[in-house]
Amino acid sequence: MSGFFYYLAAFALVLGILVIFHEFGHYLAARWAGVKVLRFSVGFGRPLWSRRWGPDATEWAIAAFPLGGYVKMLDEREGEVAAEELHRSFNRQPVQRRMLIVAAGPAANFVLAVLIYWGLFWHGTEEFKPILGTPVSASPAAAAGLENGERVLQVGGERVQTWQEMRWVLLQRAAEQDQVELEVINAANEITIRRLDVSSVRRSGWEGDALDRLGFGLYRPRLPPVLGKINANSAADAAGLRPGDEILSIDEQLVDSWADVVRVVRQSPAKALRVEVLREGARIEKTVTPAAINEGGSEIGRIGAAVSDHGQARAALMITVSYGPWSAFHKAVVETWDKSAFTLLMIGRMITGEVSWRNISGPVTIADYAGQSARLGIDYYLKFLALVSISLGVLNLLPIPILDGGHLLYYLVEIIKRGPVSERTMEIGQQIGLTFLLMLMAFAFYNDINRLLFSG
Repeated sequence: MSGFFYYLAAFALVLGILVIFHEFGHYLAARWAGVKVLRFSVGFGRPLWSRRWGPDATEWAIAAFPLGGYVKMLDEREGEVAAEELHRSFNRQPVQRRMLIVAAGPAANFVLAVLIYWGLFWHGTEEFKPILGTPVSASPAAAAGLENGERVLQVGGERVQTWQEMRWVLLQRAAEQDQVELEVINAANEITIRRLDVSSVRRSGWEGDALDRLGFGLYRPRLPPVLGKINANSAADAAGLRPGDEILSIDEQLVDSWADVVRVVRQSPAKALRVEVLREGARIEKTVTPAAINEGGSEIGRIGAAVSDHGQARAALMITVSYGPWSAFHKAVVETWDKSAFTLLMIGRMITGEVSWRNISGPVTIADYAGQSARLGIDYYLKFLALVSISLGVLNLLPIPILDGGHLLYYLVEIIKRGPVSERTMEIGQQIGLTFLLMLMAFAFYNDINRLLFSG
């Protein structure tokens, strides 16, 4: 499958799962409340496929425009309702039931995130340990005295086991503090406290990757340039390279480590390279032309070969983290809550101008991340799905007309004033909400185009 279609398929699967879960939340709540559901649609516009099924002969449809979906319920405001079915009309339900039906969509997104995290934490995931590489010169990490090979034990007093945990806790601390204490341990088992200035993350408007801005790098041990697995039909395979070959030089430049091989290959897309290898004591020269691959908007070379598996190096770099079923569930709930609260905090700071609006991502960027995470493995893809599900849940609860949160706001006003909001007020609100969402979508597309044109 070509890169474009692979990324498109990964994005379509994410989008389909999120929409189905969200709308199924509305559907189940409506069924529980006794409201008749006329249509369950994935996508908007003309149905491409539909089928009637269920006790109410609900129309299940897949529509032409895929960015979203909806559940259409029996409602007197949208058409005539037979007298014998008035009690099943949405608008005839008590306000508390209407609120439950509307809130069930975003709630389903949070439930999906909890289920994903629960499964991952219970099954166990292999991740990088928080071992630091040489910090970028003149960066906050360098100023804090962090050194190559140090492992982070705690961030701001909170224990971390993986690189991603370290990153997440740092982000949370950076949202509230200018300085964070890191407890680190070196190869001699000496524990030190480093004080890291994280204020630059906020000053930058949270643009870009926070760890890159702080000068962090992942520790990379020196690995000998010996080939391991060779992908079938790859550039390395076509050149006749074999597992066990030790690369001595590329274009007459001596190679000292696997990192040298990766650097030269990435810089040489579609360029023929003369590679000298040592095979069973004999020096052999091969010509390899790295395939040109688009990554993050720039073109890199790739030959389809991995470094020879070094079990000791892998054990030193990776850790498998798993929990019992109840501990995993508790951690999943906490993870979902923390990420929801952080997302809401960032939205609030975006409104006040503390966070750059350039952080808003559109479908192109989301598709790119979906494809990248899918290539990294099922664990990364599921984590990406959970994160986007949380974002969708939070976004839909914002008090913006058209969104679920806007409807909940109307119902809250109805409870306070003991009467429904006027049709005129709702109509104006819908127009304002639609305008805001269209502006938001336009801005997201603008950011996507900027990333495509100017990244890398």
